[in-house]
Amino acid sequence: MIESSYLSAIVLTQITPCLADPDRIIITGRPSCPLDDVLPYLASLPDVMGFNPDSGTLTFRRPKGFMTLYSRRIVITQVKDEAEAEMLLGTLTEAVNATWENRHSLKPVQTRKKPPGHLDLYALLPQTNCKACGETTCLAFAVGLVTGARSVEECGPLGEIPEYQDRLQALEAML
Repeated sequence: MIESSYLSAIVLTQITPCLADPDRIIITGRPSCPLDDVLPYLASLPDVMGFNPDSGTLTFRRPKGFMTLYSRRIVITQVKDEAEAEMLLGTLTEAVNATWENRHSLKPVQTRKKPPGHLDLYALLPQTNCKACGETTCLAFAVGLVTGARSVEECGPLGEIPEYQDRLQALEAML
């Protein structure tokens, strides 16, 4: 017996301007069925920033912006245009279906997964306020990491000083 796909599609339902970047948009999509059963399996994948099984929300970090899945709605920020929106929703549909098809080899997440906050990241930074990253302080850099405006590679001391290699690896794993 061949099992059918979990989702047939995610339909684009709304486009709004992105306040963080006026050249980008925020899109909202509606899945063809509720995502409740697949969310715990998706939460086991890499790049998950946060998962709340009680409210049924799952957030992934994108190269720019975020993607949040709810039971009956998807929101993706920092999208270039409607063509990219359609491509992202199609790719997400395929990813949901692939995850569902492989759920027997995945361990579903049943507990809340909280995204790291800026203070969590700051604790792992060198805290030298050297400004090599372009920010005035390491705390400002940590905020940039949380929002996705900065990347760990921009912190010179983390990559150059051997004593910071464990911190670098921890930050990369968290982000």
